[in-house]
Amino acid sequence: MLNAKHKLIVLMADDDEDYYLLAKQAFDEACPDHELYRVEDGQELMDYLELKGKYKDAVRPDVIFLDLNMPRKDGHQALREIKADPILRQIPIVILSSSKSEEDIKESYQNGAHSYIWKPFGFKQLMNMLKIFCQYWIETIELPSYR
Repeated sequence: MLNAKHKLIVLMADDDEDYYLLAKQAFDEACPDHELYRVEDGQELMDYLELKGKYKDAVRPDVIFLDLNMPRKDGHQALREIKADPILRQIPIVILSSSKSEEDIKESYQNGAHSYIWKPFGFKQLMNMLKIFCQYWIETIELPSYR
């Protein structure tokens, strides 16, 4: 289980580099003792989780932020693959998307997402969301360690 000395590893799958840089800055301020990493699409996410290629020594994330609209393999496809895998399905997945589509929200939960958050785009809003995220995922609930 995670404890106060455990560093939370969050993996963000998002093709928007500018958004990631904004999120990384906000994450570092909101959750300074924890790490945020990025992959650029669903295929790279699967490579990371399956420890393929350049990710052969990657550390399994405790939580995944998953964007839905990405090239090569979108978030819905990646979510279905992760939840179909007996080992990977244990990793909590938070959809972080600009889509407010009721269909995207329903499909995400039907496929096993743990939360669906509409992407905050301003730094202050993103910082507030990440503070709440960190408080919930680090201080409130217990997560098993995947490492």
